[in-house]
Amino acid sequence: MSLLTAKEIMEIIPHRQPFMLLDTVEELVPGKYAVARKCVTYNEPFFQGHFPGEPVMPGVLIIEALAQAGAVAILSKEENRGKTAYFAAINSAKFKNKVIPGDVLTLETEIIKAKGPMGIGKATATVDGKLVVSAELTFAVS
Repeated sequence: MSLLTAKEIMEIIPHRQPFMLLDTVEELVPGKYAVARKCVTYNEPFFQGHFPGEPVMPGVLIIEALAQAGAVAILSKEENRGKTAYFAAINSAKFKNKVIPGDVLTLETEIIKAKGPMGIGKATATVDGKLVVSAELTFAVS
C-alpha cells in the first residue's frame, strides 16, 4: 500500500501531467528522504520520438523523477509547504541501464545536506533491484 497517491503528491509538489513523473510515494521522512515509484508505460509521450521502434526512457527524465522524489522529501517539511524546489546542479550522474515500457522505477532520494534554502540529495533509481541511474542533485527552495 502506498503512503502517498498521485493526488497527494500534487498537494506537495507543483508538477502536473505530462511532467509529473511519480505515481506513488512508498516511504517518506520529511526533510530526510523519499522513496517513490514510477510505472513506465508505452503511453508516455516521450516514447513517440525516443526512440521509434526501440522505446527508451530519456535519462534526463529519470533524473527529473529523482528530483521530484527529493522535492517531495524537502517540500513536505512544514516550513517548506507551498514552495518550489529548483535544480541548482546535477553532479556525478551515471546511467547504468535502460528503462523501457513495463519497468517500474524505484526512485530513492536522500537529503544529505541542507543549509538555508540550499540542499543536496543523493539519488538512485533502480528497476527490479538493479541500478539504472545514480546522481547527486543540488536544489534551491524558493
